[in-house]
Amino acid sequence: MGLVISGNTLPTPSSLRIFDKCESRKRTIMTDSHIEEMSRNHLWMCFTPHAGYQAGDEIPVIVRGEGCYVFDDKGKRYLDGLAGLFTCQVGHGRRELGAAAAAQSDQLEFFPLWTYAHPAAATLAAKLAGHAPGDLNRVFFTSGGGEAVESAWKLAKQYFKVTNKPMKTKVVSRYLAYHGTTAGALSITGIPVIKQMFEPLVPGAIKVPNCNIYRASEDLRDDPEAFGRWAADQMEAAILNEGPETVAAVFVEPVQNVGGAFVSPPGYLQRVREICDTYDILMVADETITGFGRIGEIFAVNRWAVTPDIITCAKGLSSGYAPIGAVIASERLFDAFVEAGAMFTHGFTYSGHAVSAAVALANLEILENEKIAEHVRNNEGLFKATLEKLKDISIVGDVRGAGFFLAVELVKNQETRESFSDEESEKLLRRFISRRLWESGLYCRADDRGDPVIQISPPLIAGPEQFDEIESILRKVLTESLSILDTL
Repeated sequence: MGLVISGNTLPTPSSLRIFDKCESRKRTIMTDSHIEEMSRNHLWMCFTPHAGYQAGDEIPVIVRGEGCYVFDDKGKRYLDGLAGLFTCQVGHGRRELGAAAAAQSDQLEFFPLWTYAHPAAATLAAKLAGHAPGDLNRVFFTSGGGEAVESAWKLAKQYFKVTNKPMKTKVVSRYLAYHGTTAGALSITGIPVIKQMFEPLVPGAIKVPNCNIYRASEDLRDDPEAFGRWAADQMEAAILNEGPETVAAVFVEPVQNVGGAFVSPPGYLQRVREICDTYDILMVADETITGFGRIGEIFAVNRWAVTPDIITCAKGLSSGYAPIGAVIASERLFDAFVEAGAMFTHGFTYSGHAVSAAVALANLEILENEKIAEHVRNNEGLFKATLEKLKDISIVGDVRGAGFFLAVELVKNQETRESFSDEESEKLLRRFISRRLWESGLYCRADDRGDPVIQISPPLIAGPEQFDEIESILRKVLTESLSILDTL
C-alpha cells in the first residue's frame, strides 16, 4: 500500500518502511539514510546553523522515546537531559496520551473557540483555574509559550484601554530572559543576539537586571535577600524613569532560563508584586518552562506564595505530546472587558484545539495520579547534590536552580569567577562540549547566550539512576575539556 495524499495513492519510498507488529499493534517507522537526505535537502531547523549539514556533517535523527531516554535511527540511546525542551514532564512513550488524542479525534477533532465552546477546552480551562492561585480563573488558549506571552502583552494593552488608561502600553522584563520569538514576545526577550536581525521590533519593551546572584557585586552575592531587594529596586527605578502611567506589565520567570536557572531570591517576587500594585501594573509570571511540576508545583509561583495577574504557560501542559499553551488571567481583568461591553480582539485558529486539550487533560491526570510534583520536591535536593559533585573540576564555577531545572556554569577561574570570552566559549562549548556530550549519550543544552552554562532539566520521572548517569557523563566530558584549555 502506498502513501495516500489528497485521495491519490503514491508508491511508498523505500526509505519509509512501515511494519505492523500484531502483538503490540504498534506502527514503527524505520528510518535510514534517506531520512537524513530529506532533512538535509528540505528541512529548515530551528536555531540551527546549516552550513555544516550542507557540507556533509551527520544530522542526528531521533526516532523513538521511552521514559527518560530517546533513540536515534542507528539504535543508540541518549538520556534526555532536557526533557525535549523543558517539556516532556511525564517521560516519553506514554501510550495513554496517544490514546487520549485518538479518542478525542474520534469524537471531535477540531472546532474553533470563536463564539463557541467544546467540552475538552472548557474542562481544561476549569482544571487550570483550579491549580492557579488567587482569582486567576479565566483561561485563553494558544498554540505555545511564545504565543501566550504575545497574547498576555496584548491583553495588558487592551485592558488598560478599556479601563481608560490608554497610555499604559510598555512592558518591563529582565536582561537575558527568553520569552519567545513572535514580534511582541521577542521585544520582551532580553537576548540581544537573537533580536538584531529582526529590529525594529515592538517599541516600549524595557529591560532591567536579572537575578544572577553568582554575578552580583561582592557585597550582595552572599546575602540573597539584600540582592533581591536590590534587583527589585532596579525594576522600580526603571518604571519611575519611564513613567508609571506608561507601563502596562512586568514579565518575570520564577526561575529564569537563559543565563542558567536564576532562582528568584527570597522576597523578590513579593516585592515585584508590591511594585506592580503601587503603580497599577500587571504582574505576568511566564511559566512556560517552570509550570507543571518542574519546580515541584503545578505553578512555580505557588512555591513562592505569590499571586500574579497573569500566568503564561505551555510546554509541560501536554508534556509535549500536542502543541498547546495558555494565558491564565485574573477575574478582574476579564470583568473589565465585560463591564466595558468589549471583546478581547485577539485569537488563534488552534486556540484550545480539541485534541491538544484532551491530551493536556490526560497529562494533568498523570501528574496528579503519579504525584509528579511531589516526586520533584522529594528528589530535588539529591539531584542538585549529585551535580554539585562536579565542583571539584576546575572549570565548574556554580551549580544552581530549583526542582528539576538546574544549570552548571563554567568559568576560567573558580576563585575570581572569570568567564570565557565569546571566542573561547565558541571553541569550548559549541565545538567541543556540546558535541562530546551528545556522543557520550547525553542530550542537554550547552548555552552561551549569557555566561557559558550547561542546562540540565530531565523528565520529571527521573530519579537517582538518571542523576548519577548525568553526573558521570558531565564529569567525563568536562574533564576531557581541560585538555583543550591551553589552546584557548
